[in-house]
Amino acid sequence: MPITTTPKIWMNGALVDWADARVHVLTHTLHYGTGVFEGIRAYETDKGPAVFRLTDHIVRLHNSAKIMGMPMPYSVEELVEATKATVRSTGLPACYVRPLAYYGYGEMGLNTLPCKVDVAIACWPWGAYLGDDAVEKGVRMKISSWTRHDHNTMPPAAKTVGNYVNSSLAKVEALKAGYDEAIMLAPNGLVAECTGENIFAVRNGVILTPPLSAGALEGITQNSVMTIARDLGYDIRVDNIARSDLYIAEEIFACGTAAEVGSVRSVDEREIPCPGPKTRAIAATYARAVRGQEKKYLHWCELAN
Repeated sequence: MPITTTPKIWMNGALVDWADARVHVLTHTLHYGTGVFEGIRAYETDKGPAVFRLTDHIVRLHNSAKIMGMPMPYSVEELVEATKATVRSTGLPACYVRPLAYYGYGEMGLNTLPCKVDVAIACWPWGAYLGDDAVEKGVRMKISSWTRHDHNTMPPAAKTVGNYVNSSLAKVEALKAGYDEAIMLAPNGLVAECTGENIFAVRNGVILTPPLSAGALEGITQNSVMTIARDLGYDIRVDNIARSDLYIAEEIFACGTAAEVGSVRSVDEREIPCPGPKTRAIAATYARAVRGQEKKYLHWCELAN
């Protein structure tokens, strides 16, 4: 999806004009994929823009950096405030937020130890990643020929720039084959996640989502959905999912910050009931929660003002 410019981007402690937020062609992370990032959304609420689970996202950014051995030059609290300032600078009621920590210009080679860490935060308007009608219409998915990272190859628990080469290959393969999204399997053949979303499948009335051991990212939207599902009275569990489980699932849905909650209507041409009642109820509650319309989840909405 094309990016719509906004007035400012936060870079290393200061808000700079969008057009001036530049990096050198020899920026280390551009060559080696060694950065870490987050995807966050600010939603319009009756009290102004609120960033959904902002602190949790920044904590995960720090955790990703720790896994990568990257020294983060700003605290969680500093980056939370920087994010709020960037959101305010847009003047938008709602936007997508992209914090990025990366090794900057000045050193080249695989050794990151001498490299300086830079941090940037950008915001722009962005619609639902799988489409605004993804809940009702559903998306078509295929099992990717690309395998999700093994834990001792790349750290799937870190939201690392280089990890998403794997996801991008799977995404483009699916799109070229006429599908909307891909499902990635772990090296042991079990379901891991989609290219940018966690996946849920309903079997025998139970909602299942793959464990971190399968290579799934520890999703913040995933955690929100699981909390909402339990509050709605559903039985939801973290457990292994086989490819064949998807083909005979009663419902399947995917979730992520960019995608929000979307139904899956087919996997490898096997039709899935869509939208399922559990998917619809969870998606509706999530949509209200992120906009500050559910009192129970107001603590998830951090006002930018």
